[in-house]
Amino acid sequence: MTEAPPSPAPAPPAPAPAAPPSPVGVGYRGNTLGLRLALAFLAVALAAVALSAVLTAVFSAADVSSLANRQRNELASAFAVAAGSAWEQHQGWAGADLDPVTDLAAHTGVQLQVRDADGRTVRATSGFATAAGPATSAPVMVHGRREGSVLVSLTAAGLGGADAILRTALLRAIAGTAGLAALLALAAGLGVSRRITRSVTRLISVTRAMASGDRAARAGRLKAPGELRELAAAFDHMADTLDYQDKIRRDMVASVAHELRTPVAVLQAGHEALLDGVTEPSPDELGSLRDEVLRLASLVDDLQTMAAADAAVLQLTREQRDLADIAESAASSLARRFEAAEVTLDRQLTPAPVAADQRWMHQVVTNLLGNALKFTPAGGTVTISTRQEGPTAVLEVADTGVGIPPAELPRIFDRFWRGQAAAQTSGSGIGLAIAAELAWAHGGTLTAASQPGAGTRLTLTLPLSIAPGA
Repeated sequence: MTEAPPSPAPAPPAPAPAAPPSPVGVGYRGNTLGLRLALAFLAVALAAVALSAVLTAVFSAADVSSLANRQRNELASAFAVAAGSAWEQHQGWAGADLDPVTDLAAHTGVQLQVRDADGRTVRATSGFATAAGPATSAPVMVHGRREGSVLVSLTAAGLGGADAILRTALLRAIAGTAGLAALLALAAGLGVSRRITRSVTRLISVTRAMASGDRAARAGRLKAPGELRELAAAFDHMADTLDYQDKIRRDMVASVAHELRTPVAVLQAGHEALLDGVTEPSPDELGSLRDEVLRLASLVDDLQTMAAADAAVLQLTREQRDLADIAESAASSLARRFEAAEVTLDRQLTPAPVAADQRWMHQVVTNLLGNALKFTPAGGTVTISTRQEGPTAVLEVADTGVGIPPAELPRIFDRFWRGQAAAQTSGSGIGLAIAAELAWAHGGTLTAASQPGAGTRLTLTLPLSIAPGA
């Protein structure tokens, strides 16, 4: 046997590129988001209190002013009647007794001035000249004739003082309310900000963990507002998708290495035997090597199909389709193979709308029918049916073939696995594996039930999809 040429010395491994700096921690200065949220709550509360204070002051001032005007008018009219009575008793202002009028004004906190018909002052209270408030005038009428007038001004001891007291009380109440509102707003802001920032901090820590290589890091269920819960769920879904993609790549490499090892070893041994003269290049030997080459070609085709299916799992183009139509198309494409194998294909198809990628769902149904045909002897029957069951669409492929032993049933969806019954048939054992993965990618499941000698039933379930406007 010839010796294999020496292998070249392996090149030294290239240094691993330095990991890029994590953008998550750049510029991080503590819980500034929580502080900003708390200050925003405080600012809104203070602005609301300030607006309420301004509106209260404006409306209360207008109400007090209206009340003061009304009281001045009423007091002026009352004092005008009293002054008119005094004028009527003495038929003039000269001897009129106005002391009761001025005494009453003094007791009620009113500054009063009585004038004659020519506008000359007849009598006035001591503080009328220095009164700063507005004055209200009322005519003194005697038997329908105007004999003078009365001017009334409120003092600090009357309603005017009450106005000032009311304003002061309002200002104090507003100041107290503002302080209480600020405290409540600050407490609420801190509580809400802690609830929000706790979730954000959790997402930041999980993101950093994933960036450092911990692929198992997940945010989980957060006690947070709906948007943050959706963000955490989307993050976990993204992480699961990345893990699934990595698993697909690892499984693909492992499957390729496993499946190519045997035919490559056989070809290597056969060629070395020919080169060493151990065997003669007879037609049988060359035919055996050719069979291994054909097996390699078949494996390459199967691996290409599997790679395309894996890519489809990651990105599907879903459209509104009828599962019955897809099943009819797949059955029609295999009709001649069923006729050639003398196997009856029974179709029991009921409309079942689904959101699916038509190309790959057709592949799923074709794989199921092809698998059933492979293990059903001549004279047998394969039945394909579709129906609706509650919120799901169901497709079943049942055959009257040899069945599957219970020990093998859990492994029929594994890649490149072949049971005892498949040992005498062609194929690499990826058809059902691809069908199961594509069913999962569509949000459905693929299950199997079988009894040896009684056939196999494969059941595909997908979420039912109702077309808009239906």
